[in-house]
Amino acid sequence: MTEPLKVAVAGLGTVGAGTVKILRDNHDLLAARCGRGFALVAVSARDRTRDRGVDLGDAAWIDNAAALADTDAEVVIELIGGSDGPALELVRNALSRGKGVVTANKALIAHHGLELATLAEKNDAPLTFEAAVAGGIPIVKALREGLAANRITRVYGILNGTCNYMLSDMRETGRAFDTVLEEAQALGYAEADPSFDVDGVDAAHKLAILASLSFGTRVSFDAVHVEGIRPIDPVDIEYADELGYRIKLLGIARLTDDGLEQRVHPCMVPKATPIASVEGVLNAVVGEGDFVDTTVYEGRGAGAGPTASAVVADLVDIARGNSLPTFSVPVSALRDAKPVPIDQRAGAYYVRLMVMDRPGVIADIAACLRDHAVSMEALVQRARAPEEAVPVVMTTHDVVEASMAAALVQIGGLESVVEPPRMIRIESL
Repeated sequence: MTEPLKVAVAGLGTVGAGTVKILRDNHDLLAARCGRGFALVAVSARDRTRDRGVDLGDAAWIDNAAALADTDAEVVIELIGGSDGPALELVRNALSRGKGVVTANKALIAHHGLELATLAEKNDAPLTFEAAVAGGIPIVKALREGLAANRITRVYGILNGTCNYMLSDMRETGRAFDTVLEEAQALGYAEADPSFDVDGVDAAHKLAILASLSFGTRVSFDAVHVEGIRPIDPVDIEYADELGYRIKLLGIARLTDDGLEQRVHPCMVPKATPIASVEGVLNAVVGEGDFVDTTVYEGRGAGAGPTASAVVADLVDIARGNSLPTFSVPVSALRDAKPVPIDQRAGAYYVRLMVMDRPGVIADIAACLRDHAVSMEALVQRARAPEEAVPVVMTTHDVVEASMAAALVQIGGLESVVEPPRMIRIESL
C-alpha cells in the first residue's frame, strides 16, 4: 500500500466535522478501496476552542485558511462557503500550487467555475465538487461518467431541501409560508437569513453547475432566471391538489435551437410524475439523455452525513488517480450558449384571480385572454358571493410566456380584479 494522501480541511462546521469523522471512522475501509489511506495534516476554522466532537489528531492548526495551500497537504478541502473572500483565495492558491481541491461550495463554482477550471487545467490539479450539488446524491459523477455516452436533452430537479420541506408542510397542514418558515428555522432546515434558500438563489447556483456539466457550456449563473417560493399561498397548493398537481420549486435546464434555458421557479407538476412524490428535505434530480431516456436520482441534499459523504467520494477519486475535466470536457471545448429569456418559455399556466363577483367578469377576463391569443383550458369558481371578492382559478393551454404576461397585465387592470394575478407555470414532465 502506498503512502497516505495528505489532506487539509478548511472549515470545521457540520460538513467539515462530518468529513473528518468519516476519514477517522472509515479509515480502514477507505484505505482498502483506494489502495492508500488518508492523513489529515492541517485544518483551519474560526474558533480553535470550540469542541466539534471529532478527533483532529496531530493536524496543524492554521489560522489563515488561505495558507493551507502552503502546507504539505496534497489535497485541500474547502468547506468555508461564500463565492468570494477566503474560500476563493484558498482555492486559487491551492490550484496554483498544483494541489487538488475538493469543495462543497456551489456559489464559488457557479460564479468562478470557469476561472478555477482553467487554473486547475493549467496546473494539472483536480478540482472536484460532488458535494456542491444535491448533497449525497452522486449527480455530478452521474452526468460526467454514468451518462457520458448520451447527449443530455434536459436536466431538472428539486435542488433545495428547505423549500421542498416548506412546500410539503404547507400542503400537509395548510399553514402559511411565514409560519412554516419559522418552524424550518427552529428545526435547523433554514438559516436565520433564509433568503438564499426561499428566494431560489441556492437552487440557481446548483442549476448553473448542472447545466454546464450536462451541455458542455460555460457555467453562467447570471443567465439563470430565478424566482422563489415566498408568493406561494396555501390556497394555491389546495387548488393545485384539486387540479391534479403538486407545487415544487424546480431548477430546469434545457439546450434548444434558440439557446440555453436555465430557470428556477415554483412549478405545478402532475401528481403521477416521480418528482411530485419527493417530499420533505429530500432532493431529486432527473437527467434525460438521447439513449438512456429518463434517469431519476433522489436522496438527502444537505446535512453533515450526506454532504461529507460526497466530499470523501471526491477524495477517493483523487486517491485512486481518477481525474476528469472539471466540467466534463476541457475548458477550451466549453461553449458559450445564448441565454433563452423566460418570456420565450412555452407551456401551460395556472392563474388565480381575486375578483368582485359581478355579471360580465368572466367575459372580461376571457376577452383579455383572447386579445393575447391565450386559450383557457379549465376554470374553477367555487362559490358566489355578490359584491364580495372571490377566487377565480384557471389553467391555460400551452402559450408563450410573453403573451401570458401581457394578458395578466391587462387582466390586472380590470376594475373587478382586486388583487394582482397569481401565476404559476405548469410543467409537463
